[in-house]
This record gives sequence, structure tokens and C-alpha cells, in this order.
Amino acid sequence: MELTEKVAYLKGLAAGMKLDTESDTGKLVSHIIDILNDTALEIADLQNQYEELADGLDVVSEDLEDVEDIVYDEWDEDDDYDDDDYDEEDDEDEDCYATTCPNCNETIYFDESILEDGSVECPNCGEKLEFDMDSLDEDDEDEPEE
Repeated sequence: MELTEKVAYLKGLAAGMKLDTESDTGKLVSHIIDILNDTALEIADLQNQYEELADGLDVVSEDLEDVEDIVYDEWDEDDDYDDDDYDEEDDEDEDCYATTCPNCNETIYFDESILEDGSVECPNCGEKLEFDMDSLDEDDEDEPEE
């Protein structure tokens, strides 16, 4: 039995009992039943709105799945993946270097192009760090080749 039906049953009981709405007790019971009726109607409206919202959310979720499939170009597990489409050169990262700033003691990471420039500005404190590539070249010449 729905909540609104239960309240309607209470109204029927009150009417069948010939509740005296002129007495204090009768007024109280009548107002309580009216409040219960209003509450039951509000709850029924909220339930209907919830069901509509849930249905709408299901539709949006299905549409979003379609969009994700298009955007991310997902393939089925059964689809063959062509290894030739994958270019290993894309995964090769440039050498990454790190140094510690003598001013703020933060580690700074940079690539070979910065190393070739000979200097880098610390992103933390703005200190200009210079690299002496000549000493590295001399070390390479001193090492015996294998």
C-alpha cells in the first residue's frame, strides 16, 4: 500500500468514526491527518521526480559511453592490434639530466638542449647555473675506448 493510500485510509477511519472536528482532540487529529496527506503527496512527487532523473541519467550515461568510444577510439578485445602501427621511436626519450642548485638546494631537471646551451635558470630561485662542457669533453678523451 502506498503512503498516500495509507493516509486516505486514515481519513476514511476518521470520517467513519464521525470524528468531532469541533473538539480539541478532533481538531488535532484532523490537522495531523491533513499534514500526513500533504507530506505523502510531497513524497510521491519527489519519488516521481527521482525516477525521471534516474531515467535521464541513464540516457546521459549511455550517450557518454558512445562519445567515449568515438573520442578514445576504443577497440574490442577481439580486434587485431597491428604492431606496425606502433612506432618505437616515439617512446625513446631524450637523455634527462639533473643538477642541484647551489643557491636553493633544489634539484633541477633538464634535457640535452639545455646542456648544449651551457646554462639554465633555476625555476625555484632564479639563479643562473652555468655548465662547463669542456671538462666533460676532456674526461671523455681520457677514457680508453673498448
